[in-house]
Amino acid sequence: MNNIGNHTAISEVSTLLVLRHSNNSIGIVQAVNPSGNLIGVQPDQNKVDTVMRIDSSESSFIDFYSDFYHQLKDPSEYSFFKVREFEAQETARGLQTYIDCTSDVERQDLKEFEVSIEAVETARNQKYTERESSVLKDGCNNGSTMISNRSQYRYQIEDVPWGTMAELGLDRGKLEEVGALDALLKGYKTPTLIPILFNDGEAVSQIDARLQLRIDDEGELTVKVHRVCKKVDFRKKFKGHKFTKEDRVNLLNAGNMGRVVDLIDTLTGEVIPSLISLDRLTNELISLRMEFVRIPDLLCGVRLDLEQKQVLRKGKPLFIENMVSKKGKLFSAKVQFNADRQWVDFMFENKFRSSVVSEVHNSEKVVPSHFRGIKLRRWQMDKLKAGETAYIKGLESRKGKTYQGYMSFDKETGRIEFSFKNPKKK
Repeated sequence: MNNIGNHTAISEVSTLLVLRHSNNSIGIVQAVNPSGNLIGVQPDQNKVDTVMRIDSSESSFIDFYSDFYHQLKDPSEYSFFKVREFEAQETARGLQTYIDCTSDVERQDLKEFEVSIEAVETARNQKYTERESSVLKDGCNNGSTMISNRSQYRYQIEDVPWGTMAELGLDRGKLEEVGALDALLKGYKTPTLIPILFNDGEAVSQIDARLQLRIDDEGELTVKVHRVCKKVDFRKKFKGHKFTKEDRVNLLNAGNMGRVVDLIDTLTGEVIPSLISLDRLTNELISLRMEFVRIPDLLCGVRLDLEQKQVLRKGKPLFIENMVSKKGKLFSAKVQFNADRQWVDFMFENKFRSSVVSEVHNSEKVVPSHFRGIKLRRWQMDKLKAGETAYIKGLESRKGKTYQGYMSFDKETGRIEFSFKNPKKK
């Protein structure tokens, strides 16, 4: 077994063994479900080939384990051991035999081999400190460098439920073509809306949606479909929370509600302190438990102090001065934690703008298939792709009035710009 200090120089595939303190049983880690509960398999089960696979190089493992540990609802219930994947079954059986034959006092020797979260966090912070000089040199690398380090692939290409993808009218080639496969394997939503086949039981039609790979309560990898909603009905309670006027304004303008609220798990009745954000592409409300809120130590060359991190952790906006851009220029901006992206958003000129630290930072900007709740026609999208202006009607204001105007597509920001007057017309 390896602890955090015993990594080999050659990168190889590893996995985690878990000791459950409640019953002193050893298993092999498979995943963490959305509720924060650990899913594991016994070493003698057939599902052992579906266990978690980890790049065991020190840099990759440090970032992986820190994220993995903080996803757990109650991590103190477990102890984890890093082992090579091909030795996992044999090591798990041997470890179980050792535990069954020793006393509680003798088992304390196992702490020498545990993966210590304290050691991992120390190593991770040290890595960020050592990299600070290069961040200042290269600019705000929180978008590409930091995101690649904190977001190792959660799933392998062979783990994807391709049968389900085929039912949606998708295959590997199509997902790669629209730049969605990489985000899916990292556990993110697809960066753009994707046309899929939808069967309502009576007929098959084509709709636009964002997709995400998720582990269900039975440990199976599934495809979650996030369909586009016309608009959010703030009159309805969201997991027991009644929206105030300020909540509605914040979500519509900034995409983030800006405060911590208690939500109720509809299945268990558990009260869960959470942040709420709005998925701008689907108009879907997204909540994130507070134990999963991770605030970076370093943001575009600026080291955040404890007070600043607390402001962001509470979901509130924070103005930060003298950050360094990728081009080496100083800039200041308001930032806020986004529950949907599970990271920090940058907000310039009080306009909602997706953060440069989003998972699609380096992806090609694609023309959205919807604009302000209206599905665009093919000829409109073709005009926008060609850099031309497209006319649109049937838009609805917040007061319920319809209006029309002209659209153009900004390839740098990946957003559709709107104007009541034709910008091409003098």
